[in-house]
Amino acid sequence: MTNRLSKETSPYLLQHADNPVDWFAWNEDSLQLASHEKKPILLSIGYSACHWCHVMAHESFEDEATAALMNKLFVNIKVDREERPDLDKIYQTAHQLMARAPGGWPLTVFLTPEDQSPIFTGTYFPRELFKRVLERVETYYREHEQDIKTQGRELQKALFRIDHTEGITELTLGPLEKAREQLESNFDENYGGFGSAPKFPHPTHIESLLMAWKRSAKDKEPDLNALYMATLTLTRMAEGGLYDHLGGGFFRYSVDQYWNIPHFEKMLYDNAALLSVYADAHAATGEEFFKRIGSDTADWIINDMQSSCGGYYATLDADSEGKEGTYYLWTPDEVKTVLDTTQYSIASEHFGLTGTPNFEGKAWHLHNNTALNEIETPLSKQQTLENLEFARQKLLIARKQRLSPAKDEKIITSWNGLMIKAMARAARHFDRPDLAESATCAVDFIRFKLWDGDRLSATYKDQRCRFSAYLDDYAFLAAGLLELLQYRWRSTDMVLAYELMNVLLKNFEDTNGGFFFTPDDHETLIHRPKPLADEAIPSGNGIALQTLILLGHLLGESAFISAAQRALKASGSTLEAYPQGHGSMLQSLDLLLIPPELIIIRGEQEGTLNKWKSYANAGYHPHRLSFAIANNETALPGFLAERKPQGEIVAYICRGTECQAPITEFEEFTRIVGP
Repeated sequence: MTNRLSKETSPYLLQHADNPVDWFAWNEDSLQLASHEKKPILLSIGYSACHWCHVMAHESFEDEATAALMNKLFVNIKVDREERPDLDKIYQTAHQLMARAPGGWPLTVFLTPEDQSPIFTGTYFPRELFKRVLERVETYYREHEQDIKTQGRELQKALFRIDHTEGITELTLGPLEKAREQLESNFDENYGGFGSAPKFPHPTHIESLLMAWKRSAKDKEPDLNALYMATLTLTRMAEGGLYDHLGGGFFRYSVDQYWNIPHFEKMLYDNAALLSVYADAHAATGEEFFKRIGSDTADWIINDMQSSCGGYYATLDADSEGKEGTYYLWTPDEVKTVLDTTQYSIASEHFGLTGTPNFEGKAWHLHNNTALNEIETPLSKQQTLENLEFARQKLLIARKQRLSPAKDEKIITSWNGLMIKAMARAARHFDRPDLAESATCAVDFIRFKLWDGDRLSATYKDQRCRFSAYLDDYAFLAAGLLELLQYRWRSTDMVLAYELMNVLLKNFEDTNGGFFFTPDDHETLIHRPKPLADEAIPSGNGIALQTLILLGHLLGESAFISAAQRALKASGSTLEAYPQGHGSMLQSLDLLLIPPELIIIRGEQEGTLNKWKSYANAGYHPHRLSFAIANNETALPGFLAERKPQGEIVAYICRGTECQAPITEFEEFTRIVGP
């Protein structure tokens, strides 16, 4: 027997299609049913890779008695937070306000049938407690109607206040300096990262520190500590168990301070953000370690997370064989059966198998326990390295024989935009054309499947586009296109980025400044969020403003820059009060106050064009955009049309509205561009 979820495309909803719970998806029919029957709604929000979502499903949603109680008292609605981030943002915030506790998944929210206002909220509930909550909430709903209505009105006011902050009249770099101080005060000097367990990667913090170092690079006393905090964090994460030492890629977060034991789900957006910062760190320092970690992560994405049609898949589950982490854990005996004696002696010490079990006292999760140069062996350094690499490959092959975690093959436009940007940046900094080709395949998939020439769709699964796209979809995809254009030029991609930004201005902009998460023709919900802070993914507002500023200067679109300025002034008091949590917004403030350097190269010969482009792209220059455009490209938009070819090669270099005379000699180009 199946319920109504069997007709959905979301792997998360389909996981619950054979529950005895009479689940509905969130749609007009389910909301009208609740209103007609005057039954409160039980809203359960999660996602397919969520470990505690699985636990609650096994304990409660698969239990006949619990399901019968749910069906009797409520209209039960299941939501995939990756398909409906609008609902998740609203009700996560409502939970935090009502429970005065952090949110998470599964999110359990009881709603009024009339206007979907929260009655009571929680996250994971054990079965017996959950059954008591079901009965008490339904009783409270029947007996306290007026109190619930009053609570709903107050909650809506609170939600409005969160997203509508006091504006300021003058923008300064002050919030960036304050954020830099806050990051240092929260920095773990021993293990990198920020705060204590559980410890998240916070790639936006790392980006901010790298940019702070670069901003100070011309000072007499450059901010070397900012560079140190960024690179130590990246090193410790990659050495620890947050990183998959066999297959590449990063897990969600570490449950301990030391980055050793992760929560084992792998998310596309985490790996996109981390790939970007490892590429930046390599460009900034020249360290081959950062290049290796980034390259291996990119290879894992292409091999395991990119569909044959081009788009990137969403997640890998934390669980396999009914338990979290099983796919990734080892015992020394298992490793001995795979490796020869020499390989085992090196790998066991390097990966920590010689110590006590580090996972629940009975298994080992691999991490960099002992550096190769500290392992006692008669072999040379090169031979030791080769044996470790042989061991890694053998263990990876053996691991692939296990039952692998489930893969959510939903293609999410926003997360694909993040990965397109990451692949393009890694292609530039690692000199890997195959990564740019991977990004190009994803762009083409989205263009042909999820863009109708006017609006985007948010997800794609089983040959179906679903849901009108959100702020993040437009902003992240446009930012990805702009990054990819710096590796290889296609006028169609520039046109698409321009069109995406115009949709944001037309359908998402708040007249007071900034952008709502949903378009103006979206279904009416209890709140229309305007998120500014970075969460697990960067702020859609922050990325949108960065892209508007860059495109505004590149194309001469003053309306784009004005929109960014309005948004930053409207959110200025929030940025000043809580700068550390708004890294993406602060990066847009940085770009607005210190205009980007734009380099446009026009040329006839591909070899000469690439030589100039490679020089412009070398090193870490977060305020620089460079584009190499062949002379035969004529249909260029805006100011780009004025950057006309001049013979074999010419470069146009501008900083904001100030431009150099055209340059036709490579020596002069290198002198002006600098190292």
